[in-house]
Amino acid sequence: MSMFRKSDHSIPALNTASLPDLIFVVLFFFMIVTHIREVPVKVEYQTPSGQQLERLTKKSTVSYIYIGKPLNPSQGSGYCIQLNDKLAGVDEIKHYIEDERSRMSAADVQSMTVSIKADRDVPMGIVTDVKQALREAGALNINYAAVLSDKKR
Repeated sequence: MSMFRKSDHSIPALNTASLPDLIFVVLFFFMIVTHIREVPVKVEYQTPSGQQLERLTKKSTVSYIYIGKPLNPSQGSGYCIQLNDKLAGVDEIKHYIEDERSRMSAADVQSMTVSIKADRDVPMGIVTDVKQALREAGALNINYAAVLSDKKR
């Protein structure tokens, strides 16, 4: 009965010779696709607290404006506005918004949001001046950065 002969079916060993190549391809892919943008903060600010907070969904369309006292005492003692990595005045906000829009795609420009990270002790006059400059630049989606407070009112 040679028709019913048992054959030895063994599972071949897994070939891992191309595994390092695959890992490097995936690593390079993530290095190219990931865009890490860190701006060194040059102003000191303590984020105010709030109760009804929402997270920003698409952070690639968010531009940040920092308002606080400068970390370097040689830059003055009053409150300063930081746009990207430089200290600026209110009159430079319009140009900053135009530059940020030019870096974005057309679809992202529609959902552009400006996040104001201001110190909790900043006078409202400075925040109002920044908001007015943003309005003149056509940046109408404004977000105020805050931390969740534990107090219930």
